[in-house]
Amino acid sequence: MSVMLKKKFCKTEDPRHMKEVSVNSRIIKSIYFRPEDGRLYIQFKNGEERLFEGVTEEAIHAMVAAPSPGQHYIDHIRTRFKRLAA
Repeated sequence: MSVMLKKKFCKTEDPRHMKEVSVNSRIIKSIYFRPEDGRLYIQFKNGEERLFEGVTEEAIHAMVAAPSPGQHYIDHIRTRFKRLAA
């Protein structure tokens, strides 16, 4: 975990307190999700990080099942849910 991440996210938003979701993507390294509040944390292979809120479990399942999870993120997650950080 990067020092930058520790500064940006409070303890309750730390990915270690979220469920890791397996994804096979050329651009996404890791996805962490907390269904209680719909927090979605995404680490990209280029080092960028994103945190969203209000994401549904259905949206997560659709993203990881998509032929291109990265493109699905661009088309359906990034534009639909509130971005909190990064």
